[in-house]
Amino acid sequence: MRSVSAAAPSAASSVPGSAFHARRYERPGLTVDEIEEIKEAFDLFDVHQTNQIDAKDLKKALLSLGLDAKNQTLYHMVSDLDEQTSHRLSFEDFLDMMTAKTSERDTKDDIMKVFHLFDEDRTGSITVQNLQRIARELGELMTQEELQDMISRADSNGDGEVSPEDFYAIMTKKTFP
Repeated sequence: MRSVSAAAPSAASSVPGSAFHARRYERPGLTVDEIEEIKEAFDLFDVHQTNQIDAKDLKKALLSLGLDAKNQTLYHMVSDLDEQTSHRLSFEDFLDMMTAKTSERDTKDDIMKVFHLFDEDRTGSITVQNLQRIARELGELMTQEELQDMISRADSNGDGEVSPEDFYAIMTKKTFP
């Protein structure tokens, strides 16, 4: 996440007369500094200091944190979080959404690190030869046919190789073809 503007109201100013304590909002995967940064972004758009922001301002808040939310995705996130259909988000709801977005981004980064371990020759794709090397390193005896079958199941365009997108898709599926 990138830093928000220095002109942002302080995180302590979101509710008049109360101080913001980031530790009260701790979430797995977020540091206290990240929570404070998220609060600053939230406060930028909580212009009436109600500890709520309009759904229409959510996209601006996400962009200020360096996240690009597509409108349809934004609508679904707001719908999922907005229980009273007021089209407003509390800071806690916003933080939960940001925790999910951060976790999603970290997961993709982790999956891409694994992809690069497979793609040792840095061709941008995983081939049968890459799988042979990994199987050998792991002490697995696999036939050429088994390895080719693994590639075929993950290969979306039929070129005989697994792209980063193919790899991510197969790694995030609940069931495998």
